[in-house]
Amino acid sequence: MRETRILMGMPITIEIVDAEGPAVIERAFDYLAAVDQRFSTYKPDSEITAINEGRIAVENCSEEMHEVFALAEATRWETLGFFNIRRPDGLIDPSGIVKGWAIANTAHLLSAAGMKNFFVDAGGDIQPKGHNAEGTEWRAGIRNPFNPAEIVKTIYPKGRGVATSGTYVRGQHIYDPHDTEHVLEEVVSLTVVGPNVLEADRFATAAFAMGSEGIKFIEAQPDLEGYLIDKAGIATMTSGFEALTKL
Repeated sequence: MRETRILMGMPITIEIVDAEGPAVIERAFDYLAAVDQRFSTYKPDSEITAINEGRIAVENCSEEMHEVFALAEATRWETLGFFNIRRPDGLIDPSGIVKGWAIANTAHLLSAAGMKNFFVDAGGDIQPKGHNAEGTEWRAGIRNPFNPAEIVKTIYPKGRGVATSGTYVRGQHIYDPHDTEHVLEEVVSLTVVGPNVLEADRFATAAFAMGSEGIKFIEAQPDLEGYLIDKAGIATMTSGFEALTKL
């Protein structure tokens, strides 16, 4: 069973190969809708909006919000401040970590329900498990940022998570927290593969903010691989990335 819905401002696709899939897929989408309602900075009645407007004190926020804030703070330290959910205007925007966190939690929900073969894709950030309907490894394509209809690399995550940060779809929405006036032009796409989609997503955002140095940061992390495309269309990959292109 495969279904796509627009949530969190993006298409989210869940494909479940197991026969019991239809019974659990609605629960998965209900969970994602609840995440969107809690964390969307665009919804006037969301919890994050209430926090930003001072209607809810941070110490009184929900357990989920506390969890995301703790993850964001840990990521800020681990990335030398290149990941920061506090925007230049002082407001809090956790979207840079919520997507990967929500996909990972959705995968846990599906696994807890007994699903052994599925694929969750939220705006190009993915978490696969098991095998596809043909009984082979799930595969993911890295799009050409200059021609999104073209796939420049196909990889086989084999249960690992994949996340891509870039400016070619949403424009300049990522900034360097150390220099908010700096326009990030050197890199147009950075794909990170990690142990799970949460790890891939939180480090992809930070590494993109580092510019051309981001791929070196990913190389230095023992559990991450990366594929960077710069403004000239030149790709740079980490030493272990090529192995992901092979079955």
